[in-house]
Formats: sequence, structure tokens, C-alpha cells
Amino acid sequence: MNLSVLSRRADFLAANRGLRVARPGFVLLVSPNDAGAMRFGITVTKKIGNAVVRNRMKRRFRALLREMLPEAGLPAHDHVLIGRDGGVERDFAKLREELAMALSRAAQGKGDPPRRPRGERR
Repeated sequence: MNLSVLSRRADFLAANRGLRVARPGFVLLVSPNDAGAMRFGITVTKKIGNAVVRNRMKRRFRALLREMLPEAGLPAHDHVLIGRDGGVERDFAKLREELAMALSRAAQGKGDPPRRPRGERR
């Protein structure tokens, strides 16, 4: 299966409107795309650490996605991993396990409840 990488901001914003599955090391966003291909993207904010830490986390996520998406990913969907604070120290096998669980939940259509937009009151 051919994987392509998300690079446009609009694609990341579209994925944010899709299904969201939170795990201790990351948040997985999954949304259908018009391209018909399986695509992935990775986001790690500056809150996580300096550039060295963020790049290490992105390398780990990239390896994880390239290993798991071809067999466990949803076809014709965008998959975005957002790094969380504890993700860089987590054991790689644990991350693999969590991603497998998150992908199976997404395939069943079971995501976490949608988040309220920033600034919106209840």
C-alpha cells in the first residue's frame, strides 16, 4: 500500500474535524479524504520540548506509522498523530500497542466525544 504524507495546513484542519482517539502518548485524528489514498501527518507542538525532543518524537511516530498503517490503517483516510507530553519517553512497543488500539477504535467509528472549539462556553 502506498502511503503519502500530509503537508498542506488545510489537510490537517480537515483531519481535525474527523474522528479523534486519545491515548497517553498521542492523539490520533482520522478523517476520510477525497484523494482515495492513505495519508498520514504528524504534529508536535513546542509545549513538548525543544527541537531535538520534537524531532525525536516525530521520527518515532514516522517509523510507527510506516510500520502499522499499511495493514491496520483505514483506506482512503487521513491519519494525523499529535504528540503528547509523555510520548517521547514511552516504550516503542507500548506506542505500537496503543496505535493498534486507536486504529481499531477508529475503524469501528468509536472516537472520543468532539471537543468544544476554543473560547466557546457551555
